[in-house]
Amino acid sequence: MDILVVEDDAVLGKAIQRGLLEGGHQCEWTRNGQKGFEQAQSQQFDVIVLDLMLPDLLGIEVLKRLRAQGLRTPVLILTALGTVDERVAGLNAGADDYMVKPFAFPELLARLDAICRRSQAKPSATTTAGELTLNLTNRRVMRQGKELDLTPTEFSLMEFLMRYAGQVVTRKMLCEHLWDSNWEGATNVIEVHINRLRSKVDKGYDRPLIQTVRGRGYSLVAE
Repeated sequence: MDILVVEDDAVLGKAIQRGLLEGGHQCEWTRNGQKGFEQAQSQQFDVIVLDLMLPDLLGIEVLKRLRAQGLRTPVLILTALGTVDERVAGLNAGADDYMVKPFAFPELLARLDAICRRSQAKPSATTTAGELTLNLTNRRVMRQGKELDLTPTEFSLMEFLMRYAGQVVTRKMLCEHLWDSNWEGATNVIEVHINRLRSKVDKGYDRPLIQTVRGRGYSLVAE
């Protein structure tokens, strides 16, 4: 793991850095909240170990600013502040884990390993299919860098078509995806939604991406 430690206590900071390096990890250590915030922005880390009582910028503010800017690097808060309210505030601010000092170093290592495993197991929030890019986090769809103004239903249809890009999806599959896993109703309503989606996705472009497969359903051009 490549780890950033933001801890103002010199003895503890050095000990954590030494232990992580001896464990085979990469580790950078800073004693300042503002510097820690800047490092977290400018470099890519697998996880951040963050104290709360820091000079220049409190740890909770570091965390809030990172999350506000969309940085999703996992954060483990390591602090002497251990009341229930303080733990809840840290987790609500965007922390992935919370440990209270004093602590056992093997537990810190185990928690860091667990955080990294969880973050690596998460599916990507961004899906790409040819000229299209879909972001699940902000629910935006782009074609060649231009944002498409989609309704929630159209976004769900787009997500499903992109998931199966290059393959045929039937009207029944689309109905079940949108409304009910046991859909038994008419499927012609899908044609209305597909036509509206197609007008937004393909309008102004020479090559249509949403193809009708006669008698079967629809297919999204994958390349």
